[in-house]
Amino acid sequence: MKTILKNGNVINVFTDEIQRADVCIEDGKIIGVGAYADETADVVEDVTGKYICPGFIDGHIHIESTMLTPTELAKLCLPCGTTSIVADPHEIANVCGTDGIEYMLQASKDLPLRVYIALPSCVPATPFDESGATLTADLLRPFYQEERVIGLAEMMNYPGVLFGDKDVLQKINDAKERGKSVDGHAPLLSGKELDTYIATGIQSDHECSTLAEAKEKLQKGQWIMIREGTAAKNLYDLLPLFDEPYSRRCLLVTDDRHPADFVNEGHIDNAIRLAVKLGKSPLTAIRMATIQAAQCFGLSRVGAIAPSYTADLLVLDDLQTVSVRDVYVAGVKVVENKRVQTISAPQIERDLLEKVRHSFHTQTLLPSSFYIPPKAEKCRVIEAVAGQLVTNEKIESVVWEQNNGIDIERDTLKLAVIERHKGMGHIGLGYIRGIGLKKGAIASSVSHDSHNVIVIGTNDEDMSVAANRICAVGGNVVVQDGEIIAEMPLQIAGLMSEQSGEKLAQANEQVRNTVRRLGVKEGIEPFMNMAFVSLPVIPSLKMTTQGLVDVTKFQRVPLYVEE
Repeated sequence: MKTILKNGNVINVFTDEIQRADVCIEDGKIIGVGAYADETADVVEDVTGKYICPGFIDGHIHIESTMLTPTELAKLCLPCGTTSIVADPHEIANVCGTDGIEYMLQASKDLPLRVYIALPSCVPATPFDESGATLTADLLRPFYQEERVIGLAEMMNYPGVLFGDKDVLQKINDAKERGKSVDGHAPLLSGKELDTYIATGIQSDHECSTLAEAKEKLQKGQWIMIREGTAAKNLYDLLPLFDEPYSRRCLLVTDDRHPADFVNEGHIDNAIRLAVKLGKSPLTAIRMATIQAAQCFGLSRVGAIAPSYTADLLVLDDLQTVSVRDVYVAGVKVVENKRVQTISAPQIERDLLEKVRHSFHTQTLLPSSFYIPPKAEKCRVIEAVAGQLVTNEKIESVVWEQNNGIDIERDTLKLAVIERHKGMGHIGLGYIRGIGLKKGAIASSVSHDSHNVIVIGTNDEDMSVAANRICAVGGNVVVQDGEIIAEMPLQIAGLMSEQSGEKLAQANEQVRNTVRRLGVKEGIEPFMNMAFVSLPVIPSLKMTTQGLVDVTKFQRVPLYVEE
């Protein structure tokens, strides 16, 4: 079937120009941009006054961190203009191993949203983690036979790269030998250590939080992914990258994004809008979100409106608000006048589905499980940073006789990370500040990257209720005075919901509003911030099931500080 989009303002991502022209589509491909007679087409769409641009590509996202199945994610992504994503399934792989990767492949097959897979490189992320699986290079290698597997995802274990760990280097070499991409994850790495890291073939980074860091990595040949997600919002600090000479080596990503933010703000379109609002060119931002993402991953004939390119394209009402009206994938209209068409969920093998639904193996937790023995006057305290995944280390005096070290007035709360994969019974205990909770407790099974149960609370009783509820249903929960006052169950691996995107967004909004009523300030997304408190690959102080880790020194450190 031949379709003509008539009289559009066509955005050329190769030259940053806007051309008044028709776009002719046939058999899923763009066959030309110019002037076409209506009678030569089966369908003619008049888009006079509208803008036509390529579909947006999110170059780095974890589907599991949206808490949606791939089908439900597609229903939210497509109306935002996102037609392709590069997904790293390392969240579900940390829980379910190769079964998790296979689930993600099956659950995303043949969706109108193109889901490319980058294989998880670090399961577990570090030797300090207790995950549900360990994925070696040998276990990952067979997945390269899958057409949609386009590379190796973020290599978080940069010490393993620097020290020449054989399995780490084998994973990188396996991808390179097949002509696949290798993504990086090396926050604050610099100088000769960064040189060594990049020299192995690692081509990108999405963890830049400062302009100086991004410029150094650009100068050394890496692609920079400008991240604007739910917890990590780096676009403002990296805004100069939208200018020459930097913009040609950058792309836009979200990494982690909650469903309520899809509904309220959007996806990649939100990042483009934000850049435009801050004074940057919409053509530059669109180029970053399309052809440059495709180039970064070696995606052939994707990301532009030109002859022989795949007809993944958008009809926009304007360039200032990036208002998406229609979306085409392979020439088929999947969003019409902002409404997504019906999307059917792929079939998943029954046994595989059962495996990912049953992933908790824990014992009942009592209030006494969270007791911290008084041993010193001062302790290491994790300080959460609003809008960032990095944390700080604080040394604080602890008043033990007042609620076992919890000091609500100083925003010093208790923190626990509980092993949930193999019934080991390990619990890491300590303190955190920067969350702002004044009452009750919050808990989650979304706890990067091993996804053990994480709990933050103002008292041990509410923490035990919250933790036990998570072990029963997974997800996020808010508890006050021993009662569950809000929750968002996540049935699949404790990471994703089987609900629709709309219903999950409502539940997401409910738990957010509930924690606000318990004292959490605006600017803190507690469940997303909490999810990264246990990730010992992002500086500086993190909590695991076996205690604190100093990420900058890459070693365990005690809770107590002896004078």
